Amino acid sequence: MSDHKLDGKLFYERINTFYNFWKKDATLKSTASVLILNGNQEVTYSKTLSLQIWLFGYELPESALLFTKDHLYFLSSKKKCDFLRSVQGEKENVRVELLERDKSDKDRANFARLLELMKSAGDACGFVAKDKPTGDFAGGLMAAVKGSRIELRDVAPSLSLLLAVKDEAELQLLRKSGEVARKLFADYLRKAIIDIVADEKKVKHSKISADLEAALKKPKYTAGLDADYLDICYPPIIQSGGQFKLKYSIESNSTALHQGVVLSMIGVRYKCYCTNIIRTLMIQPAKAVTEAYNVAAELLQMATNELRDGVTFGHIYQLVEKEAGKHPGMAEKMLKNLGFVTGIEFRDSSLTLVAKSSVVAKRGMVVNLNIGFENLANPEAKSSQADKTFAIFLADTVLVNGEGEPATVLTPAKLKASANTIAIKEPEPGEGEEDEAEEPIEELLGRGHRRAIVDSKFRGETSEEKRAEKQAELFNKMLDDAKARLQGLSTEGDTKKATKSTVSYKGPGQMPKEADIQSLRLYTDKKYESVILPIFGQAVPFHISNIKNVSPPTVVGEYTYLRINFSHPGAPVSKEVFQDPGADRLKEVTFRARNERRPGEPGAPSNNLHTAYRVIKELQKKFRTREVEEKEMEDLVVQDSLQMFPKGRPVPKLKDLYIRPNIVSKRITGSLEAHINGFKFTSIRGDEVDILYNNIKHAIFQPSEGEMIILIHLHLKNPIMFAKKKHLDVQFYTEVGEISTDLGRLHNLNDRDELEMEAREKEMRKRLTEAFRSFIKRVEEVSKNSVEFDQPFRDLGFYGVPSRSTVFLQPTSGCLVNLTEWPPFVVTLDEVEFVHFERVSLSIKNFDMVFVPKDYHKKPLSISSIPATSLDEIKNWLTTSCDIPYTEGIQTLNWAKVMKTVLEDPEGFFDQGGWSFLRPDNGEEEDSEEDGDEDEEYSPSEDDSEESEESEEGEESEDWDAEEEGSSSEELGSSEESGKDWDELEEEAQRHDREREREDIVQDHHRHRSSAKPAPSRPKKRHRSPSSSPEKKSKKSKKAKKSKKSK
Repeated sequence: MSDHKLDGKLFYERINTFYNFWKKDATLKSTASVLILNGNQEVTYSKTLSLQIWLFGYELPESALLFTKDHLYFLSSKKKCDFLRSVQGEKENVRVELLERDKSDKDRANFARLLELMKSAGDACGFVAKDKPTGDFAGGLMAAVKGSRIELRDVAPSLSLLLAVKDEAELQLLRKSGEVARKLFADYLRKAIIDIVADEKKVKHSKISADLEAALKKPKYTAGLDADYLDICYPPIIQSGGQFKLKYSIESNSTALHQGVVLSMIGVRYKCYCTNIIRTLMIQPAKAVTEAYNVAAELLQMATNELRDGVTFGHIYQLVEKEAGKHPGMAEKMLKNLGFVTGIEFRDSSLTLVAKSSVVAKRGMVVNLNIGFENLANPEAKSSQADKTFAIFLADTVLVNGEGEPATVLTPAKLKASANTIAIKEPEPGEGEEDEAEEPIEELLGRGHRRAIVDSKFRGETSEEKRAEKQAELFNKMLDDAKARLQGLSTEGDTKKATKSTVSYKGPGQMPKEADIQSLRLYTDKKYESVILPIFGQAVPFHISNIKNVSPPTVVGEYTYLRINFSHPGAPVSKEVFQDPGADRLKEVTFRARNERRPGEPGAPSNNLHTAYRVIKELQKKFRTREVEEKEMEDLVVQDSLQMFPKGRPVPKLKDLYIRPNIVSKRITGSLEAHINGFKFTSIRGDEVDILYNNIKHAIFQPSEGEMIILIHLHLKNPIMFAKKKHLDVQFYTEVGEISTDLGRLHNLNDRDELEMEAREKEMRKRLTEAFRSFIKRVEEVSKNSVEFDQPFRDLGFYGVPSRSTVFLQPTSGCLVNLTEWPPFVVTLDEVEFVHFERVSLSIKNFDMVFVPKDYHKKPLSISSIPATSLDEIKNWLTTSCDIPYTEGIQTLNWAKVMKTVLEDPEGFFDQGGWSFLRPDNGEEEDSEEDGDEDEEYSPSEDDSEESEESEEGEESEDWDAEEEGSSSEELGSSEESGKDWDELEEEAQRHDREREREDIVQDHHRHRSSAKPAPSRPKKRHRSPSSSPEKKSKKSKKAKKSKKSK
């Protein structure tokens, strides 16, 4: 014990906790002393060991603890007494006395003193009846106690309640233990099973269990903890093949892993504190298996949410049992025990979640929650007995919180079915070896074989045909679902919102009594947002929304003119203005006033026009600003208030982040915190943005791989308001490299500064990625897994133009996104009805992609200019990963008109075939098949074939002669009809290329000469050759003779 030291502060805190609990617990209050006796037996879990580890941090074999009302007596060897020497004496109303063993008299004197202390304290002494200490020391003391007249009472249930509530030091150890358990499953076991399935290995359950236990000592899976303090709670249990026992006491058998349902049970101890995680992995699951898993996952999530401070364990069981009863046949198959309290002792048998349990959950308890269904039948199983029966087993270690909060998961591995399903991608035909034996394929290869077998010597089913078959099924299912969903759909779209009244006053009593109105002047009523105009001697009010604009006052001679233009039918304004289309309306009105002031007048009448113009413009500006703000706010959903953690509690936090969209015009940094029910971003100047977990639709983490920024993106269900605008996407990011590059700087690969800069950037990327991942894990823990972060699959990405520029689009498990450029592009795949590819042609290098939503009132989203090389990958992704049907065509459709046509008569649209008009190839294929059948029925005779060959040769010779007489600039494709072989076609293509290159060179040469010399103003006339014009030739000769004579 010389290498270990006792934490005296923690010891006294827990001793005080023990004595305070003694005063409250009914069973302990009935005892005058408590004897805790430990022998030399080798056990992993016991109440005696748990209490010793809780008090001292270590197990102390062959020792005795005697608690009285104000003393703690410790009897053991000298070395163990030296370990407790630092706490000897009296402190905080408790006196610790150490008694060293005396082997000379076999501790008879020490036993006698302990018996005397027990009798002096009282008649009843508490002890742990279930623990059976062994050895001479423990046996001698226990015999002495039983030989006396001291009454022994079992206090094990009371000690269970004492140890069930954990303090903060214990919770820190449990959180670390839970993280190691999560990493063992998510980072090791799941990947190991995937490799076994992919490589078709035969690996025994016991071998997987042994490898998993060995992985506990590897730094990769220890979460940075000292491996010497890590251990397993029980040997890891792996089960598959239809034989399942949902117990912790069994061992993994030597049967090979079966590719069906796989149960994995992992328990981890860190410094003696236990956590447990159980997951069911499904390999190519049937529908019944997936449905049963979803039920178990929902029940586990419900139990986690309902397990709160003050709730009894029996109430939790009844809620789960009632919910399971809603699914036929599930309640009878469910385990009768939903878990137990865990901690130093892995399973406390007195604190279990059973139907009749009256144990009350308290803040600080750590519970192993498990949901299990056994002996479930798989109706889709055909031949293999291992697939006919299956079980589902899920478990998490959770922490009970206070103040009505749901429990916190300490082993936050993903629980959704999609995260625990292993899908096997079938290889392309021909990739495997052909089977030429005559024996049945199942006998040779077994059920689990995934190699492609070519059944026919001539032609096998290609991946394109498989994809077409799957797409046909998806398309038909989509039509049926859409037709059922749109039954009775209102063709008018959303319910029309009530239009605001544009009436200025409801009655004459509301009209102001101002002097300007009585004197028939223009008056502006700011209270009712109206303008009162004198028309034909009457004061007529007009609401400000009816005024289109006001022309500035114009001075013409002795008068000033003011023109007011009104909104009228035919003008580009909202139809809501015209509530009564049959009413008579003014288009414009002009007022004239004198510029001259007459005696007795307070001012010139034209002043009223200038004042009216100014006030009307101000009122219009104020009214329109308010209208814009109301329009922004009209579809906002009132959010709950953010519940923040109390001060002093550690909060998940990321610093020095930018937010998009910007809070102000210039981007500023801030910090992002995760609280009880939402995120809080605080900028360096004090601006705050709150985002609640229940308003997050997609939470996406995009690492810095291949990007210049690392970010967390939140796509919301309902928009939130900040910076005076609505926002449906909020992003928090930081830069990890230089976004701009100095092109004038010379870069040298061997430059030491360059290498150091690259090394620093690499280290910064790694550090930021670890910080973001750690933050995300803590967020999922704090949010009780209500927020799960997706990560884009960069390998499946492709380029396209969703908005203004070409970006790299990447799919996630639930959507298709581009988050680097702003504004972001996010498409939720569950909301997509189908995908249509436009401009798909062999002659076009790019194509467009349109996402048609299930809500036909929404506008379809499109991505343009996608490279044609990405078409097959996108089709495979939509078919295999998303189960989304797609169509394709050459033309670009006007989707606004298409959706309008659908909404006008949805039922009639689907009665006529629905979206089948986008698949015109169906009819062509049928026609081609019919033509093919007719061709197969006709078989020409030998004479007919000879005559046809002769006629074809004659036609080809005639065509060849015609081609020689025609132009030489024919297309290359036309030569295929003449019967040329590939060598001749290649030579002809090379000849055309050489001619084209010469033409390009000549054109460039002429272009260069024309740019060097200016072109003449008048083109020169082109003369015919002399041979073609004898008359002009004779005239030229006469002129030449005359010129010679003149000389």
